[in-house]
Amino acid sequence: MSEFATRRVMMVDTQVRPSDVTKFPIIDAMLSVPRETYVPDDKREAAYVGENLTIAQDRVVLEARTLAKLLDALDIQPTELVLDIGCGLGYSAAVIARLAETVIAVEEDEALAADAQRLLSEEGVDNAGVVTGKLAEGSAKCAPYDVITVQGGVEIVPDAIMSQLKEGGRIGAVFMDGAVGTACVGYKNDGKVTWRPVFNAAAPVLNGFRKSRGFML
Repeated sequence: MSEFATRRVMMVDTQVRPSDVTKFPIIDAMLSVPRETYVPDDKREAAYVGENLTIAQDRVVLEARTLAKLLDALDIQPTELVLDIGCGLGYSAAVIARLAETVIAVEEDEALAADAQRLLSEEGVDNAGVVTGKLAEGSAKCAPYDVITVQGGVEIVPDAIMSQLKEGGRIGAVFMDGAVGTACVGYKNDGKVTWRPVFNAAAPVLNGFRKSRGFML
């Protein structure tokens, strides 16, 4: 077993399993996808550290615990279409692709998007595609989605994203209030999304997902 493969097992055994993530498809995905492949070259040695890994300004690969618990709460099925917002270099999309039928990953940084598509292709992930565009706009072309995941912090989720969620669908995001955050899952029924807090987490707020800072009278 390679050194990185050993670290991957350790990540699952020390960060994922102890966080009450028990669904086999998620455990298998986290064990199978080489996290070190989907981070900048100078961050490979830190790929399996139990914290968010910075890949660009205010952009991270979510720590394994946060991603695994969010996916556990979303309960993605093998027949479902997933929108992955802010995929970075593609790690989240690669993991989700092992759970879903198809993943549409959105990345607004053109360099990250190009690298993500290249890495996913090189790794043989043929059911995930990367779309370059503003994160806050999602990808309406393939909507509606059974599940939407947001790979970063939010203060609000734009209406454009909400409108792309299928009736009966789920959306997962980390809502930030200052430095404190809560991962929540939203369920869409009768055109409205009801959010339920799931666990504590934190991540930098993504561009386009901040509340407007208007003047208060």
